[in-house]
Amino acid sequence: MIEASRCGSAVQVLVNAARDASLAVVGRRIRTGSLGAHIGHVTHAALHHITTPVAVVAHG
Repeated sequence: MIEASRCGSAVQVLVNAARDASLAVVGRRIRTGSLGAHIGHVTHAALHHITTPVAVVAHG
């Protein structure tokens, strides 16, 4: 695993970093409120803009 710090929009950095990946893994918080699975804007953007497979893993 490679760890790095980047400046800029989280969405743009994630999309750029995932270009050469075979799988992108993003997290989402477990929320015990309203109906449906709530995801944040970064996870939402990852699902729509990353061309490789994306795994969404709940954490909390």
